[in-house]
Amino acid sequence: MTDVAIIDSGGANIASLVFALRRLGCEAVLTRDPAAILAASRVILPGVGAAADAMARLEERGLAAIVPGLGQPVLGICLGMQLLFDASEEGPTRCLGILRGTASRFAPAPGRAVPHMGWNQLDLLRDSPLLHRVQSGDYAYFVHSYAVPPGQDTVASCDYGGPFTAAVSRGNFHGTQFHPERSGSTGARILRNFLEAC
Repeated sequence: MTDVAIIDSGGANIASLVFALRRLGCEAVLTRDPAAILAASRVILPGVGAAADAMARLEERGLAAIVPGLGQPVLGICLGMQLLFDASEEGPTRCLGILRGTASRFAPAPGRAVPHMGWNQLDLLRDSPLLHRVQSGDYAYFVHSYAVPPGQDTVASCDYGGPFTAAVSRGNFHGTQFHPERSGSTGARILRNFLEAC
């Protein structure tokens, strides 16, 4: 599979994602070209950094208007997943509005640093092709300061001083708050599911 487009939203280190896809036999293309994104069989929206900056880059490149109308499978990763929702309190920032919900900052507490960084366990809430052969209790790797509360599109949650959305699926749109490309065999399974089952 060679027609997978990774949206170049700027500020994201996507080398590990490209390598993870390559290990699965997929040569993805990093692009900001709307025509290439529209023509791809699958689209990945990665993201690190601030929501406002990422949305500004998407809007500047004409991509904020394109992504919500995509009909092929789309996977948002980390900040890219948060951008699929209505808004982020970071800024605050209006996001793509594909999914209902708002990302808010974790409250720091003794023994619970912000950002939430490291391995944590998934709690599967309902079936999704994205999570085929993934089980509750499997570990994934997180790096984030903002999170979305569980909602109608949440298919897996995680706990960090309370539950938050770890993975979402609604129609052709999917997302993971964690980094599947850094999540070992569980992450590889999820990326393969996105490429083959979603």
